[in-house]
Amino acid sequence: MFVPRLLSGIVMVILAIVLIICGGNVLLFSTLFISLIGMFELYRVLQIEKTPLAICSYLITALFYCNLGFGWIADPFLLIMGLLILLMFVYVLAYPKYEAKHIMAAFFGMFYVGVMLSYVYQIRTLENGLYLAFLIFICSWGCDTCAYCVGMLIGKHKMSPILSPKKSVEGAVGGVLGTALLTVIYCLIFGGQMEMDLNGIIILTVIAAVAGLISMVGDLCASAIKRNYDIKDYGKLIPGHGGIMDRFDSMMITAPIIYYLAILFMQVQ
Repeated sequence: MFVPRLLSGIVMVILAIVLIICGGNVLLFSTLFISLIGMFELYRVLQIEKTPLAICSYLITALFYCNLGFGWIADPFLLIMGLLILLMFVYVLAYPKYEAKHIMAAFFGMFYVGVMLSYVYQIRTLENGLYLAFLIFICSWGCDTCAYCVGMLIGKHKMSPILSPKKSVEGAVGGVLGTALLTVIYCLIFGGQMEMDLNGIIILTVIAAVAGLISMVGDLCASAIKRNYDIKDYGKLIPGHGGIMDRFDSMMITAPIIYYLAILFMQVQ
């Protein structure tokens, strides 16, 4: 299991680097594709993956991404509201085939996976977006790796014994500190290209530490859903890792946090 997990991890890192460097429509549609797979995995767990409810969500998600790239609609939340109205139509016209929980699940899936992952692309469009986008991976995958290593070495106090017995408080602290350290190293290497002074490095490190901490919530949230439905993984697409939802769970919550904190940082500057 270790070798497939390592090899697929290396492939994912290479793909992430290529897609972030390419940016533009390549990153836009790649992120859309990943989002749709993630939504399908989540909807499969919720048992609505091939229903009209899910199809409406897939279509609106595609329109949402296209609007990000081409600016068809000034207010993208019109699309999200449109999805809710479409789901209501399906709910009423097909009644009593679907229950209220199915409507809520379909809407939740689009926002939780589709919209939140879109911030990977949105970060790339910012000033210094090429460099900021890599922070998403440092704060999610980097934090996860550091937390795992520290937890294995010195972890004693369980952070969430029922939900995730293997995760420890020491591991969480190590993950946050490790994320901060990785960000400092990253800034020292690319700070010149970003035209960042010492204050900028400190602020970006704080942003990364906050995002790293919050990434654990994303990881645990995805785990909680799996526990609720008694499944081990969301899928088998990525050998040794599971599905898109298993590998990108922390990134979904990290990306929007970094995006808005980066905007706030730029406004302060």
